[in-house]
Amino acid sequence: MTDSELTLLVRRMTWEAEGVLAVELVHPDGKPLPAWTPGAHLDLHTGGHVRQYSLCGDPRNTSAYRVGVLDEPSSRGGSRYVHTKLRPGQTLTASAPRNHFALEDAPGYLFVAGGIGITPLLAMAREAARRGADWRMVYGGRTRGSMAFTDELAALDGDLTLVPQDELGHIDLAATLGGLAEDTLVYCCGPEPLLAAVEAVAPAGRLRVERFTAPVAERTGDESAFEVECRRSGVTLTVGEDTSVLRAAEAAGLNVTSSCREGICGSCETRVLDGTPDHRDFLLSEAEHAAGATMMICVSRCASGRLVLDL
Repeated sequence: MTDSELTLLVRRMTWEAEGVLAVELVHPDGKPLPAWTPGAHLDLHTGGHVRQYSLCGDPRNTSAYRVGVLDEPSSRGGSRYVHTKLRPGQTLTASAPRNHFALEDAPGYLFVAGGIGITPLLAMAREAARRGADWRMVYGGRTRGSMAFTDELAALDGDLTLVPQDELGHIDLAATLGGLAEDTLVYCCGPEPLLAAVEAVAPAGRLRVERFTAPVAERTGDESAFEVECRRSGVTLTVGEDTSVLRAAEAAGLNVTSSCREGICGSCETRVLDGTPDHRDFLLSEAEHAAGATMMICVSRCASGRLVLDL
């Protein structure tokens, strides 16, 4: 375990909808947990896997974290472990909370949720209500019974619309996003088809998304080999055209954290000390890409021939 990792005790597990378990995590000794803000997620080590789960509790409660886990048939192992093996009283290793989907200040918000994508948006809606901002949420799911946390959402002071697909079809995005006030920000989380559809109609510059999977994207950057100096380790790597910085670091025996390997989770985010990254992630903003202070070493490459990284 690294200095940035936590040991968490599973205190409680509750059914929040068909196939959705809420898992409440606490410090084994009852100590306060590291602070977090709406949109943050944890990396949880579950059954030999590292998976990201958005925090969906209340940031003011420093004694516990809560995540919602969907029993996903196509799971790579994380959610199946939670649903079939994890039980109250067990402990898990977790990262400290990280947030690449932060709730920015705005007079108004539109939240568009699809399925288990409700988890970060629940915390955001709670915070928007606390700030006294105008907010509206349109929440779609397969069936009404599969949609988690609806009672909590209904209790908040906002405008909530539930769209069970078996009753009402898909969310009418043209109507949902039409006529937005110029100072309203749009936050969306859910499956990739929903995100792509929202991106196609959302006002420029006002959409914030969080992805579960990487979208299909044509890679057009330079695939040439390059050199990476790992400053902390004193190791210099050659990253070939058929590999990544992450895989090259692992092959050299360096201790690196990773999970999705698709540029969407942030687990492998690494500080850039010198050189220019060729960013290929789907997480950092355009401004963060331009700054070049960090990079996702699972997918991003080099635009300057050589990089010096804090590895």
